[in-house]
Amino acid sequence: MSLKHCDIDTFHRTTMTDQRELDARFLREAYDQAKASYDEGGLPIGAAMAENGVVIASGHNRRVQDGDPIAHGEMDCFRRAGRRARYDGVTLYTTLSPCMMCSGTILQFGVRRVVVGEDKNFPGNIDFLRAHGVEVLLVNDAACIELMGRFIREHPELWDEDIAGTTEV
Repeated sequence: MSLKHCDIDTFHRTTMTDQRELDARFLREAYDQAKASYDEGGLPIGAAMAENGVVIASGHNRRVQDGDPIAHGEMDCFRRAGRRARYDGVTLYTTLSPCMMCSGTILQFGVRRVVVGEDKNFPGNIDFLRAHGVEVLLVNDAACIELMGRFIREHPELWDEDIAGTTEV
């Protein structure tokens, strides 16, 4: 049985719509994690990891809460996902463009797709990830931009500590 051209177009539109809906839902999970961190007095950066349409882990920046300098949102999410043989079938959702440490972790474990909430408050390493074969979808979500911007205005010293005074990595 062969598909007509219009049937293939319908299939692609439906598939793309379904993926956009999943991306929006899972980015909202990451945002909820970021908001939880903000409410705890920490940096509002959240992450979620999904596979086959299901969230398998989520986490948020815990640097302030745990006194742990490497407890970024993406790192917390990886920890919560636990030991896995492979990560190449997951999508990582993060509210803020990943720093170099988190980008390195994404590459180290072979994550092939990352959905980023925003890069306005911190440009992160989207180009680096793309240059290494990672598909990156930048959403520029208004809620992610607003929450991070509010935190930076309210706690510039904590933000500076998190990025060690640099915006380039």
